[in-house]
Amino acid sequence: MTAEFAVALPAIVLVLVGGLTGISAGITQLRLEEAARAAAREVMRADQPAAAAAVQRLAGDSAELILSAEGHWTAVEVRSSLTLPVLSLLPLELSADAVAFPGDGGLPNGVPSTG
Repeated sequence: MTAEFAVALPAIVLVLVGGLTGISAGITQLRLEEAARAAAREVMRADQPAAAAAVQRLAGDSAELILSAEGHWTAVEVRSSLTLPVLSLLPLELSADAVAFPGDGGLPNGVPSTG
């Protein structure tokens, strides 16, 4: 019985690590989506500093806010790398986006801005 347990233990650990990685990726994606929606709301209020602050608050310090003009609309994209001890060597990046119609202080047409 001990030999069978020793053979099965690496497989059990691998399944456990894979499951926890998937859960972490799902939670990170949900946080990015919420941050993109919050940033789009702030862009509609013409408050870009508040949009950046909302992204940092909701998605963490490693999140990046990218704003770009698309006609009369402003596209909001939030990106973050998946930071896990096991996957730190792999360049995994998640992103979420939203679109907003900016207020008076929004981005001018045709001028992209990165934050």
